[in-house]
Amino acid sequence: MKSILVPVGSSKNAESHLQYAVDFARAFGAKLYVVQIYNVYTKAGTMIKVDHIIERESLTFLKGHVAKIDTKGVDVIVKTFKGKLVDTIELACEALHVDLILLEPRTNSIKDEVYLGRTSGKIVKQTNIPALIVPEGYAYKPIVKMLLAVKSAIIKKDNALDPLKAIKNQFKSVVNLLLVKTSFHKEGDLDVNEDLSSLITNTTISENATTYQGVLEHYKDNDPDLLCVVRRKRGFFVKKWEKNTILKKDFSSNLPVLVLRGLK
Repeated sequence: MKSILVPVGSSKNAESHLQYAVDFARAFGAKLYVVQIYNVYTKAGTMIKVDHIIERESLTFLKGHVAKIDTKGVDVIVKTFKGKLVDTIELACEALHVDLILLEPRTNSIKDEVYLGRTSGKIVKQTNIPALIVPEGYAYKPIVKMLLAVKSAIIKKDNALDPLKAIKNQFKSVVNLLLVKTSFHKEGDLDVNEDLSSLITNTTISENATTYQGVLEHYKDNDPDLLCVVRRKRGFFVKKWEKNTILKKDFSSNLPVLVLRGLK
């Protein structure tokens, strides 16, 4: 893992989240891009050029933000981008060869019942970038145990498991696999190939209506430091992602959640 990107918003947790991102990047010797994305909406006939003003203010804000953090040993680069959130995030990650994006659950939501705010939810739902969602106020610590929960172990995309492999190799983590057999089960879904099998310490097979319910049932038995799920059309957050905002009553986690790109 060589490049990590962290979008910075205006939440009260932004400083704590950025410190986690720096500490996480330090563990991998990775470059950390701290970015802010802005868009400009002007009325027809307006002659005032404001792009450069907003860009300057955004850069000043980011530099001041980074100055509050212990960045020793980490190459931290601040950047601003103009454009629509999802499209711009994807283009930036492609241009900067980003391996992982670190998100805080809520960037500016003041509602306590919200787990993923509109901005974070949109990035997780609408992009295909591996993401690590870090709980508010969560202090960095080595990831000793991971729980990977999937309803299908079929892997067709190259490099889909790369973030999981990188974390396992860095921390010498134990990875436990939870295979959830749902009503959408197809033949071969529970067959674990050699690449995935080489990462796994223990495997549990569970029958549940959804992957999410399977996690709820087996979460405590595994006691992980990180939960790993897969982004797919009918995956872990299938109903949770119908709207960009995800409520805590629908899903909440007090530990980091790694969201892999679709495996198929």
